[in-house]
Amino acid sequence: MSKAVPSLDSIKKSVTAKKFDEALRDLSALLHVRPNDVDVIYMCAVCRRYKGEFERALELLEKAKFLSPENGRIYQEEGHTYRDSGFHNKALIAYARACRFNPALVSSWRSQAKIYNETGNRVARNQAQAQIDRLNKLAPELIAVTDLIAQGKLLKAEDICRRYMQRATRDVEGMRLLAKIGIRLGVLDDAEFLLESAVVFEPDNVQVRIDYIQALRKRQKFAQALDQAKLLVNKSKDNPQFQSLYAIECMQTGDYSMALEMFEKVLLTIPNDPITLTSRGHVLKTIGSYELAVQSYQEAIKSNAEHGEAWYSLSNLKVYAFDDHEIDDMQSQIKKTSLSHMERVHLYFALGKAFEDRKKFQDSFSYYEDGNNLKKAQNRYTAENMSADFVKQKKLCIPSFFSSRNGQGYPANDPIFIVGLPRSGSTLLEQILSSHPQVDGTFELPNILSLSQQLRRRGRESKTLDYWEILEQLSEEEIKTFGKNYIADTVLHRQGAEYFIDKMPNNFRHIGLIQLILPNAKIIDARRHPMACCFSGFKQLFAEGQEFSYSLSDIGAYYKDYMELMDHWDLVLPGKILRVQYEDVVSDLEGQVRRLLEYCGLPFDNRCINFHTTDRSVRTPSSEQVRRPIYDAGLDSWRPFEDFLGPLKEALGPALVRYPID
Repeated sequence: MSKAVPSLDSIKKSVTAKKFDEALRDLSALLHVRPNDVDVIYMCAVCRRYKGEFERALELLEKAKFLSPENGRIYQEEGHTYRDSGFHNKALIAYARACRFNPALVSSWRSQAKIYNETGNRVARNQAQAQIDRLNKLAPELIAVTDLIAQGKLLKAEDICRRYMQRATRDVEGMRLLAKIGIRLGVLDDAEFLLESAVVFEPDNVQVRIDYIQALRKRQKFAQALDQAKLLVNKSKDNPQFQSLYAIECMQTGDYSMALEMFEKVLLTIPNDPITLTSRGHVLKTIGSYELAVQSYQEAIKSNAEHGEAWYSLSNLKVYAFDDHEIDDMQSQIKKTSLSHMERVHLYFALGKAFEDRKKFQDSFSYYEDGNNLKKAQNRYTAENMSADFVKQKKLCIPSFFSSRNGQGYPANDPIFIVGLPRSGSTLLEQILSSHPQVDGTFELPNILSLSQQLRRRGRESKTLDYWEILEQLSEEEIKTFGKNYIADTVLHRQGAEYFIDKMPNNFRHIGLIQLILPNAKIIDARRHPMACCFSGFKQLFAEGQEFSYSLSDIGAYYKDYMELMDHWDLVLPGKILRVQYEDVVSDLEGQVRRLLEYCGLPFDNRCINFHTTDRSVRTPSSEQVRRPIYDAGLDSWRPFEDFLGPLKEALGPALVRYPID
């Protein structure tokens, strides 16, 4: 009989008892079955440090940082190792990074204060001491919550925070942390309410107001976010942080001239600030000022060549080609150990694009793969969990489910949902339809996703039900109210046209919910060849919400599951969804435009054919493409990489053979 693998909890007891050799033996056995378990590797490093084996400890910590690049406790342990081995400057750097990723690490703040005190840096010591004092004033529960949020243990953090708030109902820091958890979980309306209340309780609390602004922005309540940002600017007109925040909100509301003006004011106070220069470039890109955007990104790089976002922003223009000097510079930067995790990710993706343009496809793929591996290490996405969710959905959303609820929901005719996968041509379809005078183009609206998260949380609170079971239990009144609220909440994104577009690609996962609450809504499925669509997604560094895209096998499985789910919708909701193949739009633009308009009940308008001349801001990665006439150059852009795409083909399986499906 084989010996049982020891638990990590029992090993921790050995470490506490200073039985380090025993702990290491057990950890070695655990690593054999869990070689990439960050907690196990971390404990190994702790043991090695206590044994004085500093080099070995640092090697282990390097591996842990790769697997979990924003884990504050790993950097704290690195700081302890450097401190114990006499490298105080390196220790300070590690402690600073630890606190950046996890501000609740009191030990890191104390260690910094002690080193600064010993070296005579009183200013830095006082700053560290101020953080210690701030943490000491917090309830122990809130310190624990802050720590858990930093570790990504959101549900546990939420549980502790809610129990604490039951007895401390007006604790503003507790409200702020609970709102932060809500935003991370996608429960945006609750987060907004909490922060709105917190601002009332403490109107002079700057951090709370900034968090409130960010929550409003997440909910795409841009006018309200702008009003809040204006309050901060009016209170301190020369504060560059407030000016920058105001500029961002001006951009969101479409006041690009004011956004540019405010960014220029920031640059007067902080000349050549790379973050501000990059943000200014984003504004210029959005309004179509391509050359000026390039110039602003280049200025950011000149100011700080390590600023990966600026490099990536240049590559993300899609039509910019790096020269030899720029490529050499990026390759030099990528070798630096001082780079932050996201700076490195940005540079990897930019280099991928640079070598793709040079037709050096093996080098290009290698950089894309490295960037994706780093991003994947940050999330806990599993294809298996997503597939299981789709299966549950199909079991519930059968014809009888909808027929028994016929006549329920809110009977609005104005929403047009465009769904699919990112990089499937959804932005192109949105630009075509929004060129029609009876259709408002909006943004990728979060409302349906936020509602689904509310229902998921309701299921978690019941401890027995999941999202789809909760959906089945909704009353007729609730169903109608959800639909009515969706229409009311999206009014602020409209300009008065008869119809409007909600282009959130992943809403295909929630067509059952959409049909339930908005039975008269139009739904368009934007579809593209699986290899082209998936590899384009793999090459794209998304801002958030596309965790499946950082692995060829994950994105292939996601596409396959998407096709199977859409098959299901076609079966249970016959004639409800219009499928539009990207390749058909490229080969027969007018024919597909007429087909789209007919489905939406709209008269033909030639402006939809000339969509590229439509004057509107576009914020997706496809912004430059949709400002040009349609072209077919991207249809087979994946083929030069085909030798490297075996995992994608394998994961796609039958989805690859079946395309296209009408």
